[in-house]
Amino acid sequence: MRILIVDDEKSIRNTLKEILEYENHEVVLAENGEQALSVLEQGKVQIDTVFCDIKMPGIDGIEVLEKIQEMDLDVSVIMISGHGNIDTAVECIKKGAYDFIEKPLDLNRILIILRNANDKTSLVQENKKLKKKDTKVPPLIGKSPVIRRIWDIIDKVAATDARVLITGSNGTGKELVARWLHEKSMRSKMPFIEVNCAAIPGELIESELFGHEKGSFTSAIRQHKGKFEQADGGTLFLDEIGDMSLAAQAKVLRVLQENKITRVGSDKDINVSVRVIAATNKDLVEEIGKGTFREDLYHRLSVIIIHVPPLAERKEDIPLLSEYFMEQICAEYGMSKRTISPPAVEELQKLSWTGNVRELRNVIERLIILSPERIEKEDVKAYADPLFK
Repeated sequence: MRILIVDDEKSIRNTLKEILEYENHEVVLAENGEQALSVLEQGKVQIDTVFCDIKMPGIDGIEVLEKIQEMDLDVSVIMISGHGNIDTAVECIKKGAYDFIEKPLDLNRILIILRNANDKTSLVQENKKLKKKDTKVPPLIGKSPVIRRIWDIIDKVAATDARVLITGSNGTGKELVARWLHEKSMRSKMPFIEVNCAAIPGELIESELFGHEKGSFTSAIRQHKGKFEQADGGTLFLDEIGDMSLAAQAKVLRVLQENKITRVGSDKDINVSVRVIAATNKDLVEEIGKGTFREDLYHRLSVIIIHVPPLAERKEDIPLLSEYFMEQICAEYGMSKRTISPPAVEELQKLSWTGNVRELRNVIERLIILSPERIEKEDVKAYADPLFK
């Protein structure tokens, strides 16, 4: 942890420095408020915790604390005072200080406060990362007529609670359509929960969707909330619903009819308010004919049907998609942005793209890694095939 010590008394600065460096922390010193704010504003080093004296000439500790709050930094500020009283401590806490300690300094108390402050800072930083990750929905790239039509449907349907069935082959972007339906809906502040029905064994799908009670089966060592409960108030995305067992289909149908679920091993109904969006790479009408999918569930799910076409049917979107993926991948790798020549883009448009948008992203990533800064037609010919034929 990197710690900033702000105190006009050299003896206090050095004492704290020795203690904290002995505990393997990195220490930065400032003898007044001006120096401390300069360190924080320049941002040359990431400060995790600040020990700040209150009574200092010039900018005092309270002003330093207020400035730090204005900067909105992820740091914990611990105030130090040789003339501590309850009113001063309360004022510091109200202004955003993590804690307050008095002189003479108590070694054990310093270390305990520091450990707790570090835990709090780490939690705040992690929460910010998660929020940033969770709320940023990637764009649905394209200017082709079919993509414009999909956006038009999303804009019309999102504000309602109408159930939507998204069809299309693997890698076309069905999940992205589902996420934008949620993002533009009144439920956008509530959870978006995804279930890949093809990835869950048939014997576990009911427990995964509806939850279970402790002891309801051998490995049920504790109560478990299912995806419907987790999505309460928000959206449940049932991906690859065509692979769901008939038994689970029957229970999903009941939820859609009654807005109630029953956990495995329980006879108690639980009310849920969930918007269900489903997706499949199968022809469900054909599956109904085979007897592997319930016709009544199909009609419940398909109030609105959005078909996401394969990339081969919208090759005019490849230039935009390529630019987007190049910018995204270069940023992930910490590289300067690469460029791609028009002949190289034309060469990409000639390919069959059986893996759709997902395959295109993989090819762009491969080209960025293996090609010079400007990707040319010859690079596409050489590296578009993963076997480099």
